[in-house]
Amino acid sequence: MNVDPTGTRRPRFGHDRVADGAGIIGEHAMSIHAWWLFVAAVFLLCGTPGPNMLHILSRSVDFGLRRSLAAMAGCLAAVVGVLAASAAGLTTLLLAIPGAFDVLRYAGIAYLLYLGIKAWRGGGTPVDIGGDGAILPRASAPTALRLFRGGFAIGISNPKLLLFAAAFFPQFVSRDTPQAPQFAILVATFGVIECFWYGVYALGGRSLSRHLARPALRRAFDRITGGIFIGFGIALLRVKPA
Repeated sequence: MNVDPTGTRRPRFGHDRVADGAGIIGEHAMSIHAWWLFVAAVFLLCGTPGPNMLHILSRSVDFGLRRSLAAMAGCLAAVVGVLAASAAGLTTLLLAIPGAFDVLRYAGIAYLLYLGIKAWRGGGTPVDIGGDGAILPRASAPTALRLFRGGFAIGISNPKLLLFAAAFFPQFVSRDTPQAPQFAILVATFGVIECFWYGVYALGGRSLSRHLARPALRRAFDRITGGIFIGFGIALLRVKPA
């Protein structure tokens, strides 16, 4: 409560707390300071090349910016789904079940290795330049649903996301205020930042596609992409819950 010059007591609202240096995002939500720390950490984390970003880049190169939107939606659905599950406590439960994390981890590794081998063997395929600047295989492009499923599989197969959700997310949640609004803010913030980087990588893929009409350059791109996916898969062999 505040006291005005007349001596009347009045309630303190959110803007009063901001003025006092204890800013909040919404009443009983979370501190501005904690939120900005989360934004900075997630911005760097999402921008770092990983399976999701590499997948968006390759889909944009293969099928163009517009068609890669379906792959972006699939990746985002997986990420938001895992983070929401973490907020509900399901991620912690999964990590507590003996062997459950290992099953997910090995499935993710196998899928990344499959994608890596598939990309590596795709080099040298005759290509045509699509109308939106994308390099398209002579075979028909996959449907939007198939692109969505591929993006979702990439996002959900990364066990590091589970560890992030279970260990990193709660660091920004205060126990002194209701946790549901805080988790909602964090999940929404993560989704917006993730979408921003999807756009950056997709635009990069669109620009890159203009330079990959030559089969030799396309072969090199496919093998670099495949090698990185394989590297991600091998790196995940060392990922274990604390």
